[in-house]
Amino acid sequence: MEDILEVYQRPYDPQRPLVCLDETSKQLIAETRVPIAAKPGQPARQDYEYRRNGTANLFMMFAPLEGWRHVKVTDRHTAVDYAHVLKELSETHFPGSAKIVLVQDNLNTHKPASLYEAFPPAEARRLVERFEWHYTPKHGSWLDMAESELGVLSSQCLDRRISDQHLLKQEIEAWEAVRNRKHAKVDWQFTTANARVKLKRLYPHYE
Repeated sequence: MEDILEVYQRPYDPQRPLVCLDETSKQLIAETRVPIAAKPGQPARQDYEYRRNGTANLFMMFAPLEGWRHVKVTDRHTAVDYAHVLKELSETHFPGSAKIVLVQDNLNTHKPASLYEAFPPAEARRLVERFEWHYTPKHGSWLDMAESELGVLSSQCLDRRISDQHLLKQEIEAWEAVRNRKHAKVDWQFTTANARVKLKRLYPHYE
């Protein structure tokens, strides 16, 4: 926990951008009957029946000091999918950086070894060295700012029925463009000093 909090207190360095990574899934739900649009004096109406249309995986890449985020929609959330997300971060979004400071949770695929499942050893090692790896503690995924940004995405964009992956990508891209245009950031206030007081019970006790 203190390692993550120390990372969040570092001054902004464009050569070492901070990127938080998290993922979630979205159930795709298609209507079985055409919804009735709202009109004066009558709210919109939607049938309670629906058809399950599979799921999609969402990788949230969030650079809180840049006010930038990108969501990659995939069919699955395997180690190979994760590895390609990291390569995209390195080669497409932050190609000129000296190193990317990566904060993520302890999901079993969120490891350097995943890169070796997706790429030849030399390329995998090159990509591993592009990142400075930091992990939230067990039961401490709330320390990952990408989790909070996924919460914003869910409440502002995904809290409704979306029928297919094509529409899902369109809606997320529109949301992402607005958030990035505003350079929406996070005002992180929780520090190590706060943790040692508010979470004192989690620390060892000394006589």
